[in-house]
Amino acid sequence: MAGQTSGMFQRWLKQRIPAASQVRLNHRRIFIMPTRAGMGLLILLAIMLIGAINYQNSLVYAVVFTLGSLFWVGLHHTYRNLAGLELHAGGSPPVFCGEDARFGLTLVSERREHQAIVLSWSDSLPQRTDVAAGLSTNLTLYHPAEQRGWMRPARLRVETRYPLGWFVAWSLVDLDWRVLIYPKPIRLPLPAMRGHGEGGGDQFLVEGVDDFQGLREYQPGDSRRRLDWRAWSRGQGLHSKVFAEPQHDSRWLTLSQAPGLNLDQQLGCLAGWILQLEQQRQPYGLELPGVRIQPATGESHRDVCLRALALYGVAE
Repeated sequence: MAGQTSGMFQRWLKQRIPAASQVRLNHRRIFIMPTRAGMGLLILLAIMLIGAINYQNSLVYAVVFTLGSLFWVGLHHTYRNLAGLELHAGGSPPVFCGEDARFGLTLVSERREHQAIVLSWSDSLPQRTDVAAGLSTNLTLYHPAEQRGWMRPARLRVETRYPLGWFVAWSLVDLDWRVLIYPKPIRLPLPAMRGHGEGGGDQFLVEGVDDFQGLREYQPGDSRRRLDWRAWSRGQGLHSKVFAEPQHDSRWLTLSQAPGLNLDQQLGCLAGWILQLEQQRQPYGLELPGVRIQPATGESHRDVCLRALALYGVAE
């Protein structure tokens, strides 16, 4: 029965607050109720009111109605502290399994200041922040990454108890985040080199200094010594010269080489080898059932290989 009720609530919540990369909190997305302190105050006011009626004590009447008015005003201020706040989802770079995934978040306020805003998932530490009127605040939220593949975190809880702590206003937003989780790397000695093709290895080109291969568009981080200033002076845009050198002894990584009690351990072993080879700047290729990535080096090649490991056997 509890699971059925939870499922019905999630379906209702999905209709009321659908997934989006940008959410603005309004009356349809905000829930509010008294906290324990607020409920205690209500009970105390009820007892005091009964006493004032019995003893016809005007001073007690004044205290009850004053606190009751303050209680009512606090409800509206707590709601207004959350209403109008905008949440914009930011980037989520890939991480390895066992690390904390990082989610960028921007809080935007158009009119009023929002104070003591608390953001959290059920299995992560809450973060508290303020948002100045007419400005934005950038945050990085952390969520445990426990399984390789694509991870979509649960709904983010956004709440406030400002200003008196007698009420809690909250919302459960789905910012449609998605982050890629690589297998947890396992450090083991590199396997024996295995080549493909005649002569024990394939000849392929990696970035080097020997042979001029042509031009490509400038990318941040390219050396200034390799920029084609002549083409730039002629108004043809900024390009970098590409040199390459042949490599013969290619190292191939396969699933059959990787030891492990299960698939995740084998993939983690391959991830560890990829990091080692990349650190040594030694060209490597990756071969999985249905996947073949030609030998190369560099951050982009490393990311392609790790992505293939993360998504191997996992539905996207």
